[in-house]
Amino acid sequence: GKLKAIVFNWATIFVLAFGNLAALDFQARCMASKTPRTAVIGCLIAGCLTFFVGIPFSYLGAITRTFYGPDTARAAFETDTCSTILELPTCALWNPDPLAFLKLLTHEAPPVLGAWCLVGIVAASMSTCDGAILAMGTVFSHNIMRNFGCVKEQSLLLLARVASVPFAIISAAIASYYNQTGYLLVVAFDVVLASVVVPLFGCFYTKKPSPLAAFLAIWAGAITRVILEFTLPKDGFLIAPFNYPEFMNVGPAASSFFPSFFDVPVEDRWDPNGEKCDEVQFNDWSGVDSLISPLVCLIVFVSVQFLERNGPLIAFKEGGLFDGYLKEGQGGKEEEVTDHGGKEEEVIGIDLGQEVTDLGQNEKDNGNEDDA
Repeated sequence: GKLKAIVFNWATIFVLAFGNLAALDFQARCMASKTPRTAVIGCLIAGCLTFFVGIPFSYLGAITRTFYGPDTARAAFETDTCSTILELPTCALWNPDPLAFLKLLTHEAPPVLGAWCLVGIVAASMSTCDGAILAMGTVFSHNIMRNFGCVKEQSLLLLARVASVPFAIISAAIASYYNQTGYLLVVAFDVVLASVVVPLFGCFYTKKPSPLAAFLAIWAGAITRVILEFTLPKDGFLIAPFNYPEFMNVGPAASSFFPSFFDVPVEDRWDPNGEKCDEVQFNDWSGVDSLISPLVCLIVFVSVQFLERNGPLIAFKEGGLFDGYLKEGQGGKEEEVTDHGGKEEEVIGIDLGQEVTDLGQNEKDNGNEDDA
């Protein structure tokens, strides 16, 4: 029941966890590894380090509230607000300080710890944005320009680097205009989760993945996400409606008397029954759209994949945009792999996920040039 009130928090965790699976900048680092074993070990070490660094950082929010929360002398409130459950006829809405975290690190924390925390935040931001910019340049070069026949094979790396310049400028302009860049990161993974995570898994875990199923699933998930974004009620408080007093939003100031728990004469105290606080219920379904969209994407993918079990419904043109490709020097022949445990031989094609491999190759090339 009360989980409805924190659906946005759980949805955000789900979006960040599974939306990251299709993040090109993360995949590029894995594909740049010399061997699959190196990639697995690197991911496991990175995961452990994430827990080691992330858990202490998560407590900084609680520490910030201790120094700058609603029960401190630094707290500021909206005067024209009331709350019945808080027994406050006025000043019921707390206005959080948007700079509270920075003030904690620069004024309350020891200088060394505060400085290193700020350095860590900047470093994390830079490592995220440079990987994303590189991924966008690579996708533009390898997946768009090459498929349209606008560039030769030997010019792909140069085009990817040149394309990274305007992408970096656009990213900087967006970050300068919109202050809550952390929320934009959640939105980015939200879009990815709604559209491409299901086809990505389908590519690897179905015996014969259907290009049509992936194409329709991407559009179905994206369209559903856009529709729900503008149709679901959202009041901005990120709390789903629930019929309990604690899930009522504040109303306008109800009285000029003192709160009922003040040690003043009874006639000077606020009577909620005589002067009611006109409260409204929270009504924000943020997060539901993030969970429904990938589900729609999955249903469409599985349905089309099932319908095409005996043959494609639409035969795409050979050599067209939906046709796979191999990098120069790679063969398209199938390799036989024998299971030494006595099972039958399996035939495994190597033309799988090649566009993601390009990202790793790009990162290798950039690293080699930096070393030189």
